[in-house]
Amino acid sequence: MINVQNLSKHYKIAKRDPGLRGAIKSLLYRKYEIKEAVKGIDFQIEAGEMVGYIGANGAGKSTTIKMLTGILTPTSGEVKVNGIIPYENRQKNASHIGAVFGQRTQLFWDIPVRESYELLKHIYEIPQKQYEETLAEFVEVLHLEPLLGIPVRQLSLGQKMRCELAAAFLHRPKVVYLDEPTIGLDVAVKVRIRNFIKQMNARYGTTVILTTHDMQDIEEICQRIIIIDDGTVIYDGSIDRIKSQFGDKRVIHFELENASHFTLPGRLVHDAEILPKEEEDPHKVSITFSSKDITGAEVISIIMNHYPVVDLTIADPKIETIVEEIYGKGMKKEVRHEEVF
Repeated sequence: MINVQNLSKHYKIAKRDPGLRGAIKSLLYRKYEIKEAVKGIDFQIEAGEMVGYIGANGAGKSTTIKMLTGILTPTSGEVKVNGIIPYENRQKNASHIGAVFGQRTQLFWDIPVRESYELLKHIYEIPQKQYEETLAEFVEVLHLEPLLGIPVRQLSLGQKMRCELAAAFLHRPKVVYLDEPTIGLDVAVKVRIRNFIKQMNARYGTTVILTTHDMQDIEEICQRIIIIDDGTVIYDGSIDRIKSQFGDKRVIHFELENASHFTLPGRLVHDAEILPKEEEDPHKVSITFSSKDITGAEVISIIMNHYPVVDLTIADPKIETIVEEIYGKGMKKEVRHEEVF
């Protein structure tokens, strides 16, 4: 469905010295620098796959998505979506894709949601019967009935995002790009949106590319992730695989009789650390460690020998923690050299 080969995008950025003198000088003699936003990336995505495309701010995610949608023309390389070169045939490409961008709207601001959908029906030339069937399904799954008569500008963020999702899937596109679709939403709305995306994928075989900083979205929706850093792909594979390779971090949550003055016993000082508390609780403490250095059983035994333990919970490593490790502790070269592509 999506084929990307040696794709690059370079920007020419004007530079100038500060102040009035710099402004005048730049009028007469302008300096430029080349910013390499994307540097020769390769990946293929099959029809019906749901892929998380993640990376730090400025890594090149949005630039890649803009080239896939046809908004930007690559500096070099090749990209095809459903057999179409997006930037050469934008209208044909647009008829087969949907998009949700967390900070932008495709709905019409001052008219009711239902009228926005009617306009989209004509733009995408959706047959009347298909339109009615699809809209009825979306109204039920996303609970849109109370919102259809309200102008978009009067909707809350959660209500607007539900309506945006329906708009993106209304013409049953082959590919949908989701950029931060759950940003700023409460837990209940996030769950509803995630379930909707999975249902559309199962029913219509929609290919989904998800870019987000919410790793819970990635774990709930995607089977595969592509991690991009500084314009290059450093990992392309399953979530389970990266967890098995780099998910050696473990967390044990202890409930003690009194944890207000808790310190690590001497035997754990070099192999474990205390996690900051998300909420103040005088009875709870969380310890993280690497299973490469010490086993969970040893950690539990040492703590129980020093403190009266009421209860404990062992947590599996989260993809969010692994990505933080990759970016924050110099593991990027290690990932890049693994045979994961």
